Amino acid sequence: MLDKRILENCDLANDDQARLKSAEREQFIEQLFRQNYSEMIHLARVLLGDDGEAEDVVQDIFLRIADSDILRPEGLSVARIPPKNDSYLLIAVRNACLNRIRQMQLHERVKNLLPIEDETDLQPIDRQLEQLEDISAFVDEQLEEPQRSIFHLRFDEDLTIAEIARRLGLNPNTAYKYLAQSIQKIRNHFKH
Repeated sequence: MLDKRILENCDLANDDQARLKSAEREQFIEQLFRQNYSEMIHLARVLLGDDGEAEDVVQDIFLRIADSDILRPEGLSVARIPPKNDSYLLIAVRNACLNRIRQMQLHERVKNLLPIEDETDLQPIDRQLEQLEDISAFVDEQLEEPQRSIFHLRFDEDLTIAEIARRLGLNPNTAYKYLAQSIQKIRNHFKH
């Protein structure tokens, strides 16, 4: 019975110590923040050129500090709070900003690998099909021979200019000229 009471008292004492150390930890982080935030955010803004990104970087640093071993309750002491111009925090800001810049550059490079060629890529498929039907109707109604035949052979049957020229008994340069004229007429018609 006595052993049980001793254990309970030890557990209560440990809980009280943990709460005290947790309060010390919060006080330490708050004091660290107040002493260094303005210089850290200024450096981050200069390096990144963006207020939102700068605030994210500085907040991430304080979150890492709060989660790190530096703030273990058993090793916590007010004397360990860095002075106002502590180089550790400024170096952490610099490194975090450089990492963020690298991430943004990588994001840009990936984005540039997949360029959007024109606004038709963003249109719904129904709208694109409607445009293709309009072009096909224009070709059938407005283009004359041999432009119509050359256009259909090239885009409906996927023949090359040389194959089209052989099939129609034309010079390849002539077939190319007729195809170019067809495409130009279609562009001019649908430009509006």
